[in-house]
Amino acid sequence: MFPARIEKVQEELRNRGWAAVAIMPGANLRYLTGLSFYASKRLTFAVVPVEGEIATLLPEMERARAENEQRIPLRYYPYAHDETPDRALRSLVEDYSLERAPIAVEPYAFRMFEAWTFEKAIGSNRFEDADRILTPLRARKDSDEIAAMRTAVKMIEYSLSETIRFIRPGQTEREIAAFWLQSLLDQGSEGPSFPLTVGSGPNGSFPHHENSDRRIANGDLIVLDGGALFQGYASDITRTVAVGEPTSEMREVYSLVQRANAAGRARATVGATGHEIDTAARTVIDSGGYGPQFLHRTGHGLGLEIHEPPFIAVNETMPLSVGATFTIEPGIYIKGRFGVRIEDMVTLTGDGAETLTTLDRELLVIKTDQ
Repeated sequence: MFPARIEKVQEELRNRGWAAVAIMPGANLRYLTGLSFYASKRLTFAVVPVEGEIATLLPEMERARAENEQRIPLRYYPYAHDETPDRALRSLVEDYSLERAPIAVEPYAFRMFEAWTFEKAIGSNRFEDADRILTPLRARKDSDEIAAMRTAVKMIEYSLSETIRFIRPGQTEREIAAFWLQSLLDQGSEGPSFPLTVGSGPNGSFPHHENSDRRIANGDLIVLDGGALFQGYASDITRTVAVGEPTSEMREVYSLVQRANAAGRARATVGATGHEIDTAARTVIDSGGYGPQFLHRTGHGLGLEIHEPPFIAVNETMPLSVGATFTIEPGIYIKGRFGVRIEDMVTLTGDGAETLTTLDRELLVIKTDQ
């Protein structure tokens, strides 16, 4: 798995005439090497050269952990706690002749202090956009990645089902989220793929709500958005439930979102674009008169990151290929009153599309004694 990914990167480097790609701590580093470092003030990165072994510059204190995590051969360039990384970086640059051709870097991960350090060591060499190589590669999920996400889906769906059964009037959003988190951890998850969100009543009208001490009341709609991590891979699902009998308007809005979700998933096929899938879902909501209340794109890719290409949005015109894995999550948000979102995960296969999330999409009404 890892060697095949490296080979594809090196093939692209040769095709473009670039010397190497520098990989910062984060999802790309884990994708290519298995190392799970995170960005800090200590210079840490890997270099995938146009040919040969990957180089890794890192603090000496992190070397043992790196050697334990690595999934492919790595050549280490450590530096001690009482020295700067300049000496180790100069050795790496000389050994790999990085001053001779452009180096690709990650535009959203390469920080100023790293750029200054590289420029000092390399001189006038220019930087290229590594996403031109890495984004298409990571957007096509392989069978191992899909298998990890299937497990992450099972974990989040089980814990969400448990949480919905737990909900009662008088509980706070934070109490419900805490129960959900414990249930998720009990499944063996590495944790949530993002903070579990419980948006009740008027708070459900915020697409990115942060949990509060608001207490659940009879008549609320609750938007429950969460995901699990398994082997570093994310799942993501949203369901909206009613506490007590919903109003006719709530049912109408829910039905529109449910149909928009189905239309988006039906349009998700190999060769379709993010624009086409977004339009399929958005047209349903527009036709129901709630177009202005659909405030965000229809979906996003996910994998080692909770938001990554491909994006399911009006300006995305690249045809999707086998392995593309993304969400379909239309929503309607009535400011100050309530919101509805139904989110599923879809992966494209040689036979069409498969919806990985299976939790019931019918409106669930939690019975109350009030």
